[in-house]
Amino acid sequence: MITRVIDSSLRRASGSLLGLAYGDALGRPTEFLTVAEIHRRYGPSGPRELEGDPALVTDDTQMALAVAWALHDAPALTPAAVEPLLRERFLAWAVSPDNNRAPGMTCLRACAELSRGVRWQEATVAGSKGCGANMRVTPVGLLAVDLDTLAGLAQLQAGLTHGHPTGLAASELTAYAVRLLRDGAALAELPALLTDRAREQRRVYRSDWLGDLWQRPGVDSPQEFIARGWDECLGALGRLTTTLTRPDDGDDPCRRTGEGWVAEEALATALLCALWHADDPVGALARGATTAGDSDSIAALAGAFVGAAHGLPAWPTDWATRIEYADQLAALAAGLD
Repeated sequence: MITRVIDSSLRRASGSLLGLAYGDALGRPTEFLTVAEIHRRYGPSGPRELEGDPALVTDDTQMALAVAWALHDAPALTPAAVEPLLRERFLAWAVSPDNNRAPGMTCLRACAELSRGVRWQEATVAGSKGCGANMRVTPVGLLAVDLDTLAGLAQLQAGLTHGHPTGLAASELTAYAVRLLRDGAALAELPALLTDRAREQRRVYRSDWLGDLWQRPGVDSPQEFIARGWDECLGALGRLTTTLTRPDDGDDPCRRTGEGWVAEEALATALLCALWHADDPVGALARGATTAGDSDSIAALAGAFVGAAHGLPAWPTDWATRIEYADQLAALAAGLD
């Protein structure tokens, strides 16, 4: 076992949570643009400065805050304690006047069912593995909990809206990546560490957290159900690993690891941006925002990863007061640090 010495002065939780919001804000205006259009508007390096005061975010940050507050308010980190709070926060988001940032249809559909009091295993959109499952999971990775609890929380928060096994597995891997980085792992270590985790967990179905979510037509066992998700994540990690053996060609990272609209691609492409710009945190956000895919989600996850690796000093100091929801982000991050 490797023992790492953690420098608490880096405030890695703050760096990660704020990094998510910063990436989201930089990717918000580029999400539906082509790479050529982004270059014309921002130059070849993409957007590197926050726009507006406050700099607006999207539903990615809004829902990450919903998860963070649910965890903050939970009397215990158990399924029975956390699920009602996640439901409450998701429903509050769904009807908020601020929910006007092109929210994902999967989240809206699931929240409509949750609002009727339906069991979450029935309210979820069973076939969706959209990146909404893992764009909001960063707060789970910043908790000081054991890995089984981390995995259960990550999959539960995903499962309330996205019932596809790949959404569950990718969310766990995203939270695990944040945990590893906060604990001092190097960014370059992540592809191998995440691949190992995916192989170890391939047939682990967390029934205490997921209940009977696995019961679908054509699925014979919970192990078969969850293995499908881990296998798709392993495929995405394989593409990431192959890409990293080649020089960065400066092109759209989505051409290598996917456009990020689905969970495993959002994870892989965000990691690619973080790894290609491991020593330039703002550059990692800009690269994530300069894609033809789901730019805000890719840049948000890249920010969560690079921020966990480098801590709060990774980011321009004035951004902390200019980002939308600055007070909430600061309060939650301080508690997690």
